[in-house]
Amino acid sequence: DGNGRYCYLDPFRGGQIVVAEACRNLSCTGAEPLALTDCLNFGDPERPDIYFQLEQAIRGMAKACRALGVPIVSGNVSLYNESQGHPIYPTPIIGGLGLLPDPTYAMKSGFIQEGEKVFLVGSNSLRPRLSDLAGSEYLHLIHNKVVGRPTIDIGLERALQSFCRKAIADRLLSSCHDCSDGGLLVCLAESCIIGNTGFRNTIQIPKRWDVGLFGEQQSRIVVSLNKKNITEFEKICNEFEINWCTIGTTGGDSLTISSLMDIPISQLADAWGTPP
Repeated sequence: DGNGRYCYLDPFRGGQIVVAEACRNLSCTGAEPLALTDCLNFGDPERPDIYFQLEQAIRGMAKACRALGVPIVSGNVSLYNESQGHPIYPTPIIGGLGLLPDPTYAMKSGFIQEGEKVFLVGSNSLRPRLSDLAGSEYLHLIHNKVVGRPTIDIGLERALQSFCRKAIADRLLSSCHDCSDGGLLVCLAESCIIGNTGFRNTIQIPKRWDVGLFGEQQSRIVVSLNKKNITEFEKICNEFEINWCTIGTTGGDSLTISSLMDIPISQLADAWGTPP
């Protein structure tokens, strides 16, 4: 994992986020993160601004590693990455290794059957903030802007990942997918494509639908589960003091979001698998 826009806007928080996301992806399979490796890609460190980016990104990564209890055990550094005097975005890349308690049971990210409840777990994104768009794919691709200041609560991230592994170990979830690049809507689309099962929302979409659907607020996962597991699921959420809300149900052959869209999964899959 790695996001140069986040680190460009705030290298310290960007460093935290890249570690958190790599570990979150492991936790979403049910694996306990054990170790990380990195590749630090930056411009000319002899320039004060680039040295600042490098130093702060490493500080952020180190803080996240300590909070999540996962060491960086190897890596490399690629510096002086510039073209015509312009540096690349500061981009630390993280790879993670985790251990599955039961290697025959790895949680999938795709919706696997119809009629299940879908929950958004973690940061409360039902009250979207404009700041959630900071460094987002949406601002970059649609408005050609890289602005804002990304945020992360590393304590919440630790609790969310612990909850995630517990819920998977207790066999409560049918699918689990981290919500990251592209925001909630991209996460839902990927779960539909991977499992070839549709989704229909049951919550009211906020007036600023661009923020609600494409904001990249950290520390969130989307899960689906059978209705019979909801009581135990809510119990574990409360145990780890994690926010959750029902956002829809699985089923059909399209991704439906109120009156905003009703897109067949086949069309989503074509777009997802076709290079830009």
